[in-house]
Amino acid sequence: MSWFESLILGLVQGLTEFLPVSSSAHLRLTAAFSGWKDPGAAFTAITQIGTEAAVLIYFRRDIGRIVAAWARSLVNKGMRRDHDAQMGWLVIVGSIPIGVLGLLFKDQIEGPFRDLRITATMLIVVGVVIGIADRLAARDETGGRHRAPKQRKKLENLGVKDGLVYGLCQSAALIPGVSRSGATISGGLFMGYRREAAARYSFLLAIPAVLASGLFETKDALESGHVAWGPTLFATVIAFASGYAVIAWFMKFISTKSFMPFVWYRIALGIVIIALVTAGVLSPHAAESAG
Repeated sequence: MSWFESLILGLVQGLTEFLPVSSSAHLRLTAAFSGWKDPGAAFTAITQIGTEAAVLIYFRRDIGRIVAAWARSLVNKGMRRDHDAQMGWLVIVGSIPIGVLGLLFKDQIEGPFRDLRITATMLIVVGVVIGIADRLAARDETGGRHRAPKQRKKLENLGVKDGLVYGLCQSAALIPGVSRSGATISGGLFMGYRREAAARYSFLLAIPAVLASGLFETKDALESGHVAWGPTLFATVIAFASGYAVIAWFMKFISTKSFMPFVWYRIALGIVIIALVTAGVLSPHAAESAG
């Protein structure tokens, strides 16, 4: 992998990680359209450490408060009713599905799931799901001619059942094209949560899974020696910087705007990919991963 490739792929990772468009799909597609080798699941997982570092800094006050309350709840039963302590437990509970499924389907994630036909299908299908969830949320927020607006749930209403559903939605993002934020935010909207609440929990929930995946892939990469560490670390730094800017913008965007621009983008991109693969312009299978 060249330094130029790492710069572009790092930007792509940072710009798409928090948007409901699938960063793993865009990394795969950027390489395919550019004629580069597939950066691979290991590169994706390692550069995601950069974007999660952006989450840690952006939500540092929330995270510090949650971690402190959760730690106190281990020895103080009275603290277990505290919302922040409960959030700590709910993030742990919600991380279980992706941890289990990620280990069970590791070979498929790194191989067959990276087929561009699967990626395109997921872009379209999940795009439609996000669109439906967005419409339901908008209907509740604005009401209608014959009904009043409906109050949507806040994070204070989150319980173990909803936390597990969030976790199952997040685990769908193991397939390129799904989008971690798209799956979890739309899941939250279907369960009746506010847009900001769904996005905030989505980003917090991703921290353990992404960091664990990144460290796991880093360990494997160190043992195999198949990763070009200079360009990969450079891409990780670029992903951090661009990812932080996107978080700040996205949290403001969703407070007043619809997800429909992302929905139409996903559907259009999926159709273009299918057309190009069908025409033989793009190979559905990944080229040998870049080292």
